Amino acid sequence: SGLDIDALRIVAAGINRIMRAPDKAVLLITHYQRLLDYVTPDRVHVLDRGKITRSGGPELARQLEREGYVEVAA
Repeated sequence: SGLDIDALRIVAAGINRIMRAPDKAVLLITHYQRLLDYVTPDRVHVLDRGKITRSGGPELARQLEREGYVEVAA
C-alpha cells in the first residue's frame, strides 16, 4: 500500500467512518493484516480462482495471518 503508519491510521479512520454510516457499505480488498489492525471487518471472504472458498468473521483474517492461505483455504 505504501502508507506509513500515520497515513495508514488516517486512511483506516476514514474507512471506519464510511463503513459504519447507516446508508453506506464498503467492500475492502486487502492482503494486509496491518490494515485490518485498524479496520475490523464484519465479514471476511477468501477468494480462490474467482470463487469464494471460505467465509467468516474477523477471526478468519487473524487465522489467515497466523496460518496462511494454503492451510486455511484448503
